[in-house]
Amino acid sequence: MKNLTLIIPTKKESESLPVFLDEMKKFNCKKLIVLERDDRETIEIIKKDENIELLFQNQKGYGSAIIEGINYSKTEYSCIINADGSMDPNYLKEMLEECRDKDFVFNSRYLYPGGGSEDDTVVTLIGNKIFSFLGNLFFKLNISDILFTYIIGKTKSFQKLNLMYRDFRLCVEIPIKAKRNKLLYKSIPSYERSRIAGKKKVNAIKDGFLILFGMVSLFFRK
Repeated sequence: MKNLTLIIPTKKESESLPVFLDEMKKFNCKKLIVLERDDRETIEIIKKDENIELLFQNQKGYGSAIIEGINYSKTEYSCIINADGSMDPNYLKEMLEECRDKDFVFNSRYLYPGGGSEDDTVVTLIGNKIFSFLGNLFFKLNISDILFTYIIGKTKSFQKLNLMYRDFRLCVEIPIKAKRNKLLYKSIPSYERSRIAGKKKVNAIKDGFLILFGMVSLFFRK
């Protein structure tokens, strides 16, 4: 896994991140923690390790962390994985193998057998089903979990997308632009764990409308 960088967008995860990084010790890949410079509480708990690097965001937002991480990555492959521990790193080997002849591999909580979630609520489940349906209807994506950003891809393929959304709209921008750029991708089942600690950073209603407007904008931005 030396040719892989984990892009770890992080915001106020001082409780979850140490546990997550401890779990990640067995994976011999680069870990790039992307966070805001003023998140002192999280910064202070990060133990120095030769495979861990900090990148301070130039702009705020979940999407910004991912975009800046992708542009910084120097390895052949990059993978987005959240700092809260909900995305199981034990899928990484399979994801990397599946990505050899693809540009991207998307994880899906709604592919069976194997998929599932301990973190979904009724609202997020319904919302994700609706957004996935819209993505398949209007963009012909053929994916089942459009909002789950546990994604591995060739770094050059990520960079080809010219991503622009600096917030949670990035979740839908990646698969839509992958399709438009005629890049190869597939989905595999993935079981989402409960976050280790702390609170979700997503506001289901507010960010849901933001993502909807983002999809509408992308539809007309052909």
